[in-house]
Amino acid sequence: MWRHIAANALTFFVVALFLLAGAIGWGTKQYRDPGPLAQAICFQVPSGASMSSVADRLAQNNAVSSAMILRVGADYSDKSGLLKAGSFLLPERASMDQIMDIITRGGANTCGTEVVYRIGVNQAQAVVRELDPATNRFVEVVNFDPVAGDVPEEYTDVLAQADTRYRLVLAEGVTSWQVLNAMRAIDTLEADVSETPPEGTLAPASYDFNPGTPVSNILAQMTSRQNDIIATAWANRVDGLPITTPEEMLILASIIEKETSEVDERRQVSSVFVNRLNQGMRLQTDPTVIYGVTRGEGVLGRGIRQSELRDNNPWNTYVIDGLPPTPIANPGRASIEAAVDPDSTAYIFFVANGTGGHTFTTNLDDHNRAVAVWRRIEAERAQSD
Repeated sequence: MWRHIAANALTFFVVALFLLAGAIGWGTKQYRDPGPLAQAICFQVPSGASMSSVADRLAQNNAVSSAMILRVGADYSDKSGLLKAGSFLLPERASMDQIMDIITRGGANTCGTEVVYRIGVNQAQAVVRELDPATNRFVEVVNFDPVAGDVPEEYTDVLAQADTRYRLVLAEGVTSWQVLNAMRAIDTLEADVSETPPEGTLAPASYDFNPGTPVSNILAQMTSRQNDIIATAWANRVDGLPITTPEEMLILASIIEKETSEVDERRQVSSVFVNRLNQGMRLQTDPTVIYGVTRGEGVLGRGIRQSELRDNNPWNTYVIDGLPPTPIANPGRASIEAAVDPDSTAYIFFVANGTGGHTFTTNLDDHNRAVAVWRRIEAERAQSD
């Protein structure tokens, strides 16, 4: 009898093992197979959320077929304790395995609402935008000038959301005064700086931050990044340049930055100024004259007067020889690299050509003809306005 009982028990145990193995295999397949999401969604994990509550909400949102399988799979892969607070884009048909990777990976949020503060040459902007999960594209909600002080209600509502992301974008060619003036007007930053940073020392780039971050912290990031760019560019400079220090490189780069917005032209523009410096010619560049008038504090907003072209100030390159004493803006990496690696040309003149670019010439006669063409274009545009 005992032999019969033992045989039945062994049979039951073997069957149980097969059933358990089958259940594990089925659960594993469920965990790794594409999920039920019909379209992408933005899923928020609150700070301090438990794995159990997150699994239940994912099931309620039809992102997973079973909260229990998700919890078991998370425990088995040691991810239960790795949840990251934030808003995450869960793609269409994402598996449980993929979802767990997304919500435990960390780093920047991948969806939701963000506020982008853009500091440009002509104005500052605060842009509130939201990611549309269906298209994976941001949709602009509101756009306003934070310096002007007129704050729309949509912006105030966004500030109350815990998962809103914040980013500061610094455009190439802005002055340090413009940067500090705009940053001090941003209400999500702590305005702890009153002295304008040295011109040219701030790297145009994108900077993420959290509400309450001191302005000084972001300025330190900008300065550190610019220092790295300057050091690398100076180490890779070509021979035969008429500049002898990284400071002179930065000055020349800022002039290049203000003369052209076309990335492909920067090394050509650089060649003009390098050729002029090598030949002992004055740079005669309008952006330096403008800086001499404004000292970088805002936009001139009008044409340059003849008296300003004759004014004997340190930035007037129609009057002084060589480079001005300081940069006239904060140049980007492309302009800094162009300053120490210009195209090899014989150009000593250039003028706008009406298409956003410039006409480059090697002699005064050709330059005058190019200027005449540009004047006609200007006149035609004035008549059509």
